[in-house]
Amino acid sequence: MSHPTVSAARPMRAQLPVLATVKRALPGLLAWLIALALFFPIFWMTITAFKTERDAYQLSLIFTPTLDSFREVFARSDYFLFARNSILISVGVTVLCLVLAVPAAYTMAFFPTRRTQSLLLWMLSTKMMPSVGVLVPIYLLWKNAGLLDTVSGLIIVYTLMNLPIAVWMAFTYFNEIPRDILEAGRIDGAATWQEIVYLLMPMALPGLASTALLLVILSWNEAFWSINLSSSNAAPLTVFIASYSSPEGLFWAKLSAASLLAVAPILLVGWLSQKQLVRGLTFGAVK
Repeated sequence: MSHPTVSAARPMRAQLPVLATVKRALPGLLAWLIALALFFPIFWMTITAFKTERDAYQLSLIFTPTLDSFREVFARSDYFLFARNSILISVGVTVLCLVLAVPAAYTMAFFPTRRTQSLLLWMLSTKMMPSVGVLVPIYLLWKNAGLLDTVSGLIIVYTLMNLPIAVWMAFTYFNEIPRDILEAGRIDGAATWQEIVYLLMPMALPGLASTALLLVILSWNEAFWSINLSSSNAAPLTVFIASYSSPEGLFWAKLSAASLLAVAPILLVGWLSQKQLVRGLTFGAVK
């Protein structure tokens, strides 16, 4: 006769591998659920863009695809003008932010003072201020300076908004680089600009690349300032999307087509550079 304690222990031992398997699979399942939840709006926008306006109001996956919304979008607006402005603004903001952020981060990372951390926190705190709180003074300044509805005006204001993030990220990457390498360069007679260009930049390249990608994405998606500081000449794709909201109501198929045309380039860039972005964001995480 088997002992009752031994008999009860056998089912418990059989359950342990099942529980271990569930625990291992749970994080992956949760990640998939989050990914599907984030991807669903893009998926729904994509299929709605190929529907008629009548089908767009029906929650159905069965419909006859059509390109009528895209044809009307191209006939109504100069898409390539908006896309050109978005590219010019995103590239200009990224270059200008890096030109300003790299020397600032270099100074704070390798020549820190008692106020360095306070300065970094203050810079980051400016991102917490609502943009609408400074809309009126910036609008008046831009109007007096002749920067309204200009690409250069949007580049300047986007740079002011994104520079704190660029400095923070560059500072974080520079702070992970061993000081001995720069000291060896100084012993060999390297000037400050040579340290930055030939020593610092190559070592921090993954981090700076991810910073540049983030700046491009933030500039491409910025809507508040583009809508309020531009109208026709310098309007980027965010204004292009907003133009499909009218007093007569929202035309979902046309709005989805315009939104798909606006986000497709940046989605493609993000998808192609996701490995570099992840590598840059984790740069210096493990020594």
